[in-house]
Amino acid sequence: MTFFKRHDDRYENALDNVIAQCGGDTRGALMALLAANEYLEAELHHLQTAIETGAVPLRSEKVPPNLLN
Repeated sequence: MTFFKRHDDRYENALDNVIAQCGGDTRGALMALLAANEYLEAELHHLQTAIETGAVPLRSEKVPPNLLN
């Protein structure tokens, strides 16, 4: 895992927003972020599986018109 040493205001602002949305509860904010990360990991896994099985065409392939709607 790589950690960024330089200060990034985007992360600070995002963290402040999550904590505020959780009513100032830091533990609640961490739980919300972990749940969001778990959801995104599951979505990524589903997309990778769909690509591997050919259910989702790669960018270089022509997408059939019926899949664009």
